[in-house]
Amino acid sequence: MTDELSTRAVHAGEPRGPGSPSSPAIHTATALESFDDPGALGDPEALAFVYGRHGNETWSALEAVLGDLEHARGLVFASGLAASFSLLMALTEDRARLLVPQEGYWGFRELAQMLTSRGIETVAVDGADFASVEVELSRGPAVLWGESPTNPTLRVLDLRGLARLAGRHGARFVVDNTTATAALQQPLDLGADASVYSLTKASSGHSDVLLGAVTTRDTTLFERVRAWRNNAGGIAGPFEAWVALRGLRTLPLRIERQSKNALEIAEHLRRHPRVRTVHYPGFDPSTAALASAQMPLGSGPLLSFELDGDGAAAKRVVAASRIIRAATSFGGIESSWERRARWRGESAPPSLIRLSVGIEDVQDLKADIDAALLAH
Repeated sequence: MTDELSTRAVHAGEPRGPGSPSSPAIHTATALESFDDPGALGDPEALAFVYGRHGNETWSALEAVLGDLEHARGLVFASGLAASFSLLMALTEDRARLLVPQEGYWGFRELAQMLTSRGIETVAVDGADFASVEVELSRGPAVLWGESPTNPTLRVLDLRGLARLAGRHGARFVVDNTTATAALQQPLDLGADASVYSLTKASSGHSDVLLGAVTTRDTTLFERVRAWRNNAGGIAGPFEAWVALRGLRTLPLRIERQSKNALEIAEHLRRHPRVRTVHYPGFDPSTAALASAQMPLGSGPLLSFELDGDGAAAKRVVAASRIIRAATSFGGIESSWERRARWRGESAPPSLIRLSVGIEDVQDLKADIDAALLAH
């Protein structure tokens, strides 16, 4: 098939031939007829279509596209955290140190903290500070968990450099690629052992499904992660998988429009007298070239900005919008925003507003933002 991602997103995993459907069926059966020798059922491939917890044809269609987008193999899960948990369990079977981002998805940091009571040593590191990362990597076998752009201040980290550091010390390297998506960034090409996604966000793109995914080119790791998924039960529902696949087919088209809108709004906010700081990939001069190299097709739908005011002012701004929805999560076709410091454990400044830019008319969005800022 072509190397063009937009074509592959539409046609990957698609059956062809007389009578083949343009959309996969939703398979809801939990048990499938099988005459296999029970002794063969230890083989994951043999198990896949025997019982619903081990495999489902609707998952398979989604996993085919997820894998194709990164020239890898994909596994779909009940949520992004379910995906992260299974991947983390697989990677810490032979290593008990986990290096987590100082800034990143707070839900994963909460999960990592919970696992400290199970013998996994968790250390927060700044992925931009290679010297401190290397010190921690030198202290023993570890998993390095990265995220770029970071959430919520959209810092761009050198993923290829972090992969080299991890390789030098025998560590495994994971990238949470939820913000950029596979349409804008390819962590496996940059040296990551695995990419992890909340498909709930931009990958599915319609704010109507809760799912996660892992992609990897490492066959052994793939099998270990699949075993954790199947045995721990963090599986996707067939209807959810079908909805996510429908959304994923249009990912390149959506992300292109959202990235264009987000850049224009970020530039607009940069000039606004009531905005102190705007965070968007490429805006920091020290990482502008890196952002362009790692995400050559755009910087994504997510930005954040700090008001020249306090948390109460940010709360008033968020509440004043007529178009932009006040909501958490991000990546949907509709624009949404929230004051991030309202969440326990979030390290964002009190006046920081995270804005997920949708596909609406950008002039309408800018007018809505300007009107809301009058509430400041």
